[in-house]
Amino acid sequence: MNNYTIVTLYPELLKPYTDGAILGRAQGKKIIKIDYLNLRDFGLGKYRQVDDTSYGGGPGMILRADVAVPAIEKARGKKSRVILLSPTGRQFNQKFARDLSREEHIVLVCGRFEGVDERVKKYIDDEISVGPYVTAGGELPALTILESIARLLPNVLGNPTSTEDESFTNNALEYPQYTKPAVYRELKVPAVLQSGDHKKIKAWRAAHQKKI
Repeated sequence: MNNYTIVTLYPELLKPYTDGAILGRAQGKKIIKIDYLNLRDFGLGKYRQVDDTSYGGGPGMILRADVAVPAIEKARGKKSRVILLSPTGRQFNQKFARDLSREEHIVLVCGRFEGVDERVKKYIDDEISVGPYVTAGGELPALTILESIARLLPNVLGNPTSTEDESFTNNALEYPQYTKPAVYRELKVPAVLQSGDHKKIKAWRAAHQKKI
């Protein structure tokens, strides 16, 4: 079983998604296990403070190291790979997802506010960005990464060949696909796809894939 722990301030926002669809079915089949660790449980003082102002000034609040690090240490096991979701991290892609699908336990740390104290990065193994843009926190990127990884695991998808020809697998986007009806508002499915000639179909699909 592959294990995932999400360290976040908002487990209640993520759980409905991870309990449904692909991730929910994968958990039901005991292929994966998803746990949550709430950063607020490691907050300081009466009000469970997790953030503070930045040394040197500047807008926004920073996630404190003395909150994030104890949470990471609690989540980490002997064979864990701890990943911080951050816009300054390495760009996530399909190859990265396949590499991560081989990990026994992944801890996904969701940043919030203006960022995390730089000292937190001494306690992580990797820093990942899902794109050249900024979200309010690491929760949505964590879901993106988790689903990308999980669907590559054996028996998660109904058809074991579903991940073989899809977008980004061979440095190409997926070819155009069609289903019934054969004609919709005068738009026709290419005749070659209806021919039954698998060699010609394969050649047509290869010709219509966009390289990346």
